[in-house]
Amino acid sequence: MIGKADIVAAREQIADTIYKTPLLSSEQLSLLCGNNIFLKAEHLQKTGSFKIRGATNKVKQALREGAVSVTAASSGNHGQAVAYIANKVGIQATIVVPEDVAACKLEAIEAYNGRVEKCGLTSAERLPRAMEIAKQQNGVFVSPYDDPYIMAGQGTIGLEIVEQLDDVDAIFVPIGGGGLISGILTAIKETKPSIQVIGVEPQLANDTYLSLKQNQRVSLPGSLTIADGLRTSQPGELTFPILSKYVDDIVLVTEDEIRQAFCFVLERMKQVIEPSSATTIAAAMFEKTALRGKRIVTLVSGGNVDLDQMAGLVSKSLNRM
Repeated sequence: MIGKADIVAAREQIADTIYKTPLLSSEQLSLLCGNNIFLKAEHLQKTGSFKIRGATNKVKQALREGAVSVTAASSGNHGQAVAYIANKVGIQATIVVPEDVAACKLEAIEAYNGRVEKCGLTSAERLPRAMEIAKQQNGVFVSPYDDPYIMAGQGTIGLEIVEQLDDVDAIFVPIGGGGLISGILTAIKETKPSIQVIGVEPQLANDTYLSLKQNQRVSLPGSLTIADGLRTSQPGELTFPILSKYVDDIVLVTEDEIRQAFCFVLERMKQVIEPSSATTIAAAMFEKTALRGKRIVTLVSGGNVDLDQMAGLVSKSLNRM
């Protein structure tokens, strides 16, 4: 289990790399949701997602311990972040991505001088391959979520939120493997435990929801949810105990709800976000909790959406109107 002290240390370690992202608001969105809604804009973060926080904390630690290379498994954002920071500190990064990786994410990894290998469609396929490469190269495997340095880096978002906004009632956080929400849970519950932290998953990738219901980690087959950053097979071994201890609730959103939230933010707020990010907006828009008249922060985790995917999301939403 990580603690707030680990997150404070991470904040100092990554300060020269990451941005302190803004909180955005929309009067129309707040009226629609019946709550005062704020968007924590990690889609405006360096490399286009929150992942740079944890990646920077882990890679810098690996460098201090003498690492000459790092390896990661990623649907895109984690790989971009690892490639970026590895290139910045001068070590080689190899990123194992799914066969259907978004073109924009693949191009970004290569732009940061990351080596790319495609493997399967699920994290269950990518992770063992990335670990194997790390062993072959005598390098360090950088987990996308199941690592204390990764979790602590992501937790710095929680520290920022409580400094940026007074009287926060709840924070909605997307869940993949659980590294992001585990870090934020630790930061919030050890700083201001009255703030509710609500996890959000797609209905098509609800492994954490089911795991908490059964009080054990549940593994699911590969998901085809449009929220590609949340297509994990099961919650992490290290992240799950933190979720079990601290999370206030987990809610589920449909594919159509994700599309509608994505289009609302694009059309009304002029912000380009990923479907994974749109899950938290969808949870607010479609009243997945009983919260009303509250100050809610929805975490927008990233903005690296492929243009072809964007066109498809908009087209399908328009066809339903």
